[in-house]
Amino acid sequence: MSVKQIFVLVSVFLMVIITDLIYFFPNIWWISLIFGPIILLGVFDSLQKHHAIRRNFPVIGHLRYLLEEIRPEIMQYFVETDTEGRPFNRLYRSLVYQRAKKVTDTTPFGTQMDVYRAGYEWMEHSIYPKKNEVEKVLPRVTIGGPDCKQPYSASILNISAMSFGSLSKNAISALNKGAKIDDFYHNTGEGGISRYHLENKGDLVWQIGTAYFGCRTKDGNFDPKLFEEESNLYNVKMIEIKISQGAKPGHGGILPAIKNTEEIARIRGVEPHTEVLSPSGHTAFSNPTELVEFIKKLRELSNGKPIGFKLCLGRKKEFIDICKAMLETGIKPDFIAIDGGEGGTGAAPVEFTNSMGYPLREGLCFVYDTLVGFDLKKDINIIASGKITSSFHIARILALGADLCNSARGMMMALGCIQALRCNKNTCPVGVTTQDISLMKGLNVNDKSVRVANFHHQTLESLIELVEACGLNSPSELNRAHINRRISMEKVSNYLELYPPIKKGCLLNSAEIPDKYRMFFAIN
Repeated sequence: MSVKQIFVLVSVFLMVIITDLIYFFPNIWWISLIFGPIILLGVFDSLQKHHAIRRNFPVIGHLRYLLEEIRPEIMQYFVETDTEGRPFNRLYRSLVYQRAKKVTDTTPFGTQMDVYRAGYEWMEHSIYPKKNEVEKVLPRVTIGGPDCKQPYSASILNISAMSFGSLSKNAISALNKGAKIDDFYHNTGEGGISRYHLENKGDLVWQIGTAYFGCRTKDGNFDPKLFEEESNLYNVKMIEIKISQGAKPGHGGILPAIKNTEEIARIRGVEPHTEVLSPSGHTAFSNPTELVEFIKKLRELSNGKPIGFKLCLGRKKEFIDICKAMLETGIKPDFIAIDGGEGGTGAAPVEFTNSMGYPLREGLCFVYDTLVGFDLKKDINIIASGKITSSFHIARILALGADLCNSARGMMMALGCIQALRCNKNTCPVGVTTQDISLMKGLNVNDKSVRVANFHHQTLESLIELVEACGLNSPSELNRAHINRRISMEKVSNYLELYPPIKKGCLLNSAEIPDKYRMFFAIN
């Protein structure tokens, strides 16, 4: 006899028993309130045809969907060890929470990392540390090339691109207020500038995506007039052209219909309560020369503010062509932001998230080396982003060639994100990635903004201590020689071996082009 047949027989039996009990004992009518809905649910499950599990296993089949819904929480709190969680393990989540709350961030009893496992990385310290000699001012980098009229002094750690839409208004307000408190910038993401980005007066990097939200014509193209108005807002310190992002390179942004409120739709210039899919590519340019000319145009419209672009490295030849266009036209961006394929997003196709785009370290090394090879690096700053939550993560990317970095999920965790993995469902339990008013009200802007500022400040103080331990005077002195990686139990490689740098200007002379670059110069 099948489960379904057993359920039908039991249901009929219970209905008879309940009817008899209520007839002889009227005072226990409440029994029907308990068993009645269960029986009706079972009948509905038996008749519906959309879910085989519920049809074959009435009522109890719902447990499967409940367990699937709460699986991330079960894994976090009952299954995972401190070093196993994905995409961020508990060690790094706890570190962010501790620094955000300004509680003890030290650890007892030694490392939990397996230091003999392939992939383990560490820094080379000096027996002559600079303890108490390094100035305790948080490090900053000035962004702005020769054509920039309004250079910007940026913190080494900042808030990566997350739009109003993917995040709640409370989250945006708290992030921006945190940026104001500790003097670092807040990247708007491609969703445009909202009042929540402006009300706390934190520095902004305005990101222009493929849909041109905030500077968009009715037919979805770039509107110079609207751009000029927005780009000259005092809070806007730099403008970033988003070519691609690490979580879904080559794919446009995705805002689920459930998160597209009337307010968000008004800011973006789209229909509310509809799924918003940004185009995969730009209409304002379609080749390297047009890209650098677009950069020049934005610089003029913004009265000389720093202009750059963001991409996840894909075809290396295409980046080389962009560098050639810089040389041919004399037009250079003020910065290039490199996003790793491990970057996060509120919503993306699985194949793009898992199998598209260069990881940060490989992408960053190639971009840095190529700029050096064309002798362009001296005028262009590199910003890097991709799973950065600790000072070692910052030190590692600075050693590989970045000048500063952005963090998205680290800042989300400082806001209170518990990695529930519901960013695309509008059901974020802590009010960070939802437009549900009943959920976002739990996120207190004043409290969380301080935590964002704390995380920023304490992480950079930790970076200064790492730099001191290496015997260096500044984070800018870090290089590939300072980082080691275990390849196997028997083999350790220095980053200089793993990512050998190239000679300055070598790509300008055909006789000096390194072998690893020759194939790209041979491609038409």
